[in-house]
Amino acid sequence: TEFSDEALAIADAAEPVTSMKGREDLRQTPFVTIDPEDARDHDDAVHAEADTDPANEGGHVLWIAIADVAHYVRPGTALDREARARGNSAYFPDRVVPMLPDGLSGDLCSLHEGVDRPCLGVRIVLDKAGHKRDHAFFRAMMRSAGSLTYEDAQAMADGTYDGPHDALAEPVVAPLYAAYRALVTARERRQPLDLDLPERRVVLNEAGEVESIRLRERFDAHRLIEECMVLANVCAAETLEEKRTDLVYRVHEPPLEERIEALRETVRSIGLSFAKGQRIAPAVLNRALREAAKTEFSETVSIAVLRAQTQAYYGPDNLGHFGLNLARYAHFTSPIRRYADLIVHRALISALDLGANPGQDGLSAEEAARLGDTATHISQTERRAMLAERDSTDRYLAAYMEERIGADFEGLISGVARFGLFVKLDETGADGLVPISSLGDDYYHHDAETGTLTGERGNRVFRLGQRVTVRLEEAVPLTGGLRFTLLDGGAAGDKGAGAKAGRKQSGRGKGPPRARRGRGSQRPRG
Repeated sequence: TEFSDEALAIADAAEPVTSMKGREDLRQTPFVTIDPEDARDHDDAVHAEADTDPANEGGHVLWIAIADVAHYVRPGTALDREARARGNSAYFPDRVVPMLPDGLSGDLCSLHEGVDRPCLGVRIVLDKAGHKRDHAFFRAMMRSAGSLTYEDAQAMADGTYDGPHDALAEPVVAPLYAAYRALVTARERRQPLDLDLPERRVVLNEAGEVESIRLRERFDAHRLIEECMVLANVCAAETLEEKRTDLVYRVHEPPLEERIEALRETVRSIGLSFAKGQRIAPAVLNRALREAAKTEFSETVSIAVLRAQTQAYYGPDNLGHFGLNLARYAHFTSPIRRYADLIVHRALISALDLGANPGQDGLSAEEAARLGDTATHISQTERRAMLAERDSTDRYLAAYMEERIGADFEGLISGVARFGLFVKLDETGADGLVPISSLGDDYYHHDAETGTLTGERGNRVFRLGQRVTVRLEEAVPLTGGLRFTLLDGGAAGDKGAGAKAGRKQSGRGKGPPRARRGRGSQRPRG
């Protein structure tokens, strides 16, 4: 959490960029940033306009500008070593542990409203159906016309905004939504995995105590930015491949066959179709999600689809991105918060000879030679940050719940293990354990394939996604552990998911005394 004196000295000595050498002047282009209301930095800005080319009637020109971190963080410096060691920023309810010192992450690199900032970006031409016709990268100077929240942008699109940026609604935000509608058409054609799970935010008061747990609202404004960032990331990967430049890909491999078989068993056990022999593509999983959405088992299938996925990682070899259904993908849009994006920026600078000193802030030969090691390292730091964020959130939730011991809650089964059930509460999103020893006088068989526990005598079945009522028995803030007892739930005589359970590994006993499961905090976009 502490930066070295040498790294801080470099950050403290950094000055705003004033020279236009090697940069386009885009300061009159009304870019806007669109971020959460609690955003600490702004590393991406967007602008759109109707394409005036007669050959592209109804088309759009989309500009995506990203903070030029590579100008300030040069390869091989103490600042670069610190950024690589961290790999990414980590986000906790009460603080951020940044990848870069605050003087850079929160100031000089951040695309604040009304100030000149260096950027690296891409100009993309879309047709009216959202097909990408062309793209070109640039290095420029920009000046944000407005720091908008998602709520601001959505209110402008809906015609309900009443605030200081009202003048941006028609000339700036409306064209962005027009381009977004074209991108939605392209997305529907591409069929990425459509798994949109709710995200909760821990809100603290001035004393550092949990004030509330709020569900993050999802607007079209969120999806607009996500689609823009995904497209920019694709452009980066395509350009670097065309230039035969080494890069770090964002890889999401297809689910393993055994996980698909477990998903198939879960889906079929609740009476929905999931035929064998289908080539597993996101569209197949989307079909299962849509079918389940019409039934009481929507959450069951959503959890099962999520559990079937492999973990995304960084790598020097292109193995595609299954979830986004893309042949090539690289992170480019969050260099303030992810080292992977900084590497891609440097690679683009070198490959396209961008800026006044591409030999100084581009990808060095030494960096290129160790991309494999760097990819492995930043994949590990990403997992480390995710675990730390989950632990932190779990502990805040446990502190919040400590005063409610003895209260009853509705929730769903988010995990099934030999030693009991993990239950996620509807109200807070907190996860806790129902030990198998508290499930009654029966012997329970665990079926890992279908994610079920089945009673030997009563044939009572507990499965992923099942609705239950629990009572909070214990909350331990020090570890983030919650322990519940079951009040209602489980299907007696269910011959579906539990029919094969008797042949599987059985388990009983107290199991671990505390649960340490949770959900990650908000991540950088794209």
